[in-house]
Amino acid sequence: MSQPAYRAFDVVYHIHGNSPLLARLYLPASPPPYPAVVEVHGGGWTSNDRLSNKAIHEALAQAGIAVMSIDFRMPPEVKYPASIADVNVAIRWLKSNAPAFGIEPNEVGALGTSSGGQQLLMAVMKPFDARYASLELAEHGTAHANADATVPYVIACWPVADPLARYHMVKERKNQRLIDAHHAYWPDEAAMAEGSPQLVLDRGEAAQLPPALLLQGTNDDNLPADSAERFAAAYAKRGGEIHVEKFQGEPHTFVSRDPNSDASRKALAMIVDFVKRHTGRA
Repeated sequence: MSQPAYRAFDVVYHIHGNSPLLARLYLPASPPPYPAVVEVHGGGWTSNDRLSNKAIHEALAQAGIAVMSIDFRMPPEVKYPASIADVNVAIRWLKSNAPAFGIEPNEVGALGTSSGGQQLLMAVMKPFDARYASLELAEHGTAHANADATVPYVIACWPVADPLARYHMVKERKNQRLIDAHHAYWPDEAAMAEGSPQLVLDRGEAAQLPPALLLQGTNDDNLPADSAERFAAAYAKRGGEIHVEKFQGEPHTFVSRDPNSDASRKALAMIVDFVKRHTGRA
């Protein structure tokens, strides 16, 4: 039996009280140094874990890209914005510890799916927000101990880029599962507006805008139909570089649902190519 082209193991990247936050770290079998992504899973802000997007993690690791897929605090333990602080400290942790894993600290990017895309985009666009950057690193490497949460590129897969617009959509459609998820995570509609990457751009707030790749299926009934286009237009209007790829007929989370489909294989190849192009490895 052939050996996998990567190795995977868990690390503790932060501890809240006596509760450790785990991440699954995937390191390629190829010689270091590696580019890497911090990955934030979806699940309506309320479910799933660091293993949920295993198909994405494995595909990137097999292509020579390290992945740190994180657990983070969720309801009922916390509401917005606590989880975004976890994302922020995860990025800082990986950049600080990167040399110990053969990772190039300046090539640590980020990837998020669905509600994880919303949380990731907020963390990436506002890396110095006092609430998001509030957690201290309990332990870190010495070479990059003062690492911040900025990233050189970001990948958003079917992101909830405008949670307020999505909330109005699911209420109109009477999708109680998603309504309940919004109520569990968000204190109120004002918080949905505040934590909306789309509205951050529309309001003209200060934001970091690294090169971005946005992937979405055309049959995604979890998001407003114009979600990807609206976000991309606002991102580009503010001076950000962004590419949107739509996948005909594909539903929400299509890569995780069927990672071997033609659409999923294309999406995974695009992610790998995007990371390598933005780290000078293409």
